[in-house]
This record gives sequence, C-alpha cells and structure tokens, in this order.
Amino acid sequence: MAAQNGKDLLIKVDMTGGGVFETLAGLRATRISFNAESVDVTSLESQGGWRELLAGAGVKSASLSGSGVFRDSTTDARARVIFFDAETPDYQVIIPDFGTVEGAFQITSIDYAGTHNGEATYEISLASAGALTFSAI
Repeated sequence: MAAQNGKDLLIKVDMTGGGVFETLAGLRATRISFNAESVDVTSLESQGGWRELLAGAGVKSASLSGSGVFRDSTTDARARVIFFDAETPDYQVIIPDFGTVEGAFQITSIDYAGTHNGEATYEISLASAGALTFSAI
C-alpha cells in the first residue's frame, strides 16, 4: 500500500438526521482512535502464572478529534447545535484505502482560538455514543 494523503481522512456529520453527510468544514488535522477494555480473568490456576483475558468482553469505544480553520459554514453551525443541544447524530469517518466507520458520536468539546494577526481556529473532540459499523473498501 502506498502512502496516503492525510487530507483524505475525513469526518462527516449527518446534517439532517436523514443520512445527508457533509465534511466538517475547515479541518486541517483529523484523528480516530479505537479502544477495547480488557477483562482480566487471571487466577491461581492460570497456566504458568500468565495473565488471561476474557475474549469478547469489555467496553469498546472510539474517539474522534480534529482541528482546523473556523469557517462559520453550515457544518460549523450544525456542530454548535449538536453540542449545545447534546445531540448524538451519526458521523462517517472516511479512512483512505481502509474503509468507512459510521455511527453515533457525541461532541465532548469544541475549542475556538485566534490571534490578532492570524486566522480563527477550532478544535473538536467526539466520543462514540453507540455501536459503530465498518465498511471496508
């Protein structure tokens, strides 16, 4: 597999609740992280004293984050509504040459910043809020 453009990793939000996805505007950097908690079932009978983990147990989660230039576009407005109304709409994460992750996320933080001689920027963080699906390319 050849190297991929970072700009091709996209975070898209459902704009209407009806499956109309648009890329969050102005993002320059994006990140997705998957986590799975382990459940330790080690006991005195564990072979050789090695730790044992219970397969299929534990909580799975994903987190998204991004940062970029504040554009005050329709997707920026949608993100603000989602945050202040505590909504958990569906998002799509396009991972180049890998696939698409889709499911509900909650915006856990939005930060806005700027300097007098620079552009206004923002950072956004999201946490999974339900089961996610993965569609391979």
